Amino acid sequence: MEKQVILKTSHISKYFYEPVKFKALDEVSFEVFDSEFITLIGKSGSGKSTLLYILSTMDTDYEGELFIGNEKITGQKPNYLAAIRNKNIGFVFQFHYLLPEFSCLKNVMIPALKLGKYSHQEIEEQAYQKLELLGIRDQALKPASKLSGGQQQRVAIARALINQPKIIMCDEPTGNLDSKNTGIVLETFQQLSSEFGQTIIAVTHDNDFAKASNRIIEMADGKIIHNL
Repeated sequence: MEKQVILKTSHISKYFYEPVKFKALDEVSFEVFDSEFITLIGKSGSGKSTLLYILSTMDTDYEGELFIGNEKITGQKPNYLAAIRNKNIGFVFQFHYLLPEFSCLKNVMIPALKLGKYSHQEIEEQAYQKLELLGIRDQALKPASKLSGGQQQRVAIARALINQPKIIMCDEPTGNLDSKNTGIVLETFQQLSSEFGQTIIAVTHDNDFAKASNRIIEMADGKIIHNL
């Protein structure tokens, strides 16, 4: 069965103007398929994080076109983009950005409460399911501040999954973790992709992490130089 294109860029270019005009992205075109686990790699300044920010719909100041599913995202109004992000994109960052005084369960529930699609009880049930999937259901009622760094990042992944997004976008998701917890997060992403059909796009500096993904897109000087 032919895989569905879930995200597509067409000739995306991006300029920065401070301190001088600089082309950060240069005619970037590629497709991401349903259930793929893709990593974006490249040296600092290669454009990978700039590209991820555009893919996430948070940066709208670029040339070219972005599509999520069959929908053209370029040119849409800010409120509409915010709704698309909340519904279709889950985020995992280098730092977990959990609310430390809230329980793990509450942290996971927040995006779904904001979306307002399900009742409080349904959202709580789904949050427990996500924590179970990530092997930390037993930590659900603990304040986020009481967890280890690896556990906190798994809570952040559960939070990213709560609205059943089409795509999870990650910026250095293992950047603050030791090798053991990096391995756990990597296995989680592999499982989410292969068993649950989750599409994942991750920026990383970790070559071992990248090699374990389905496809590596390498960038240099704002261009894709390898797409394997």
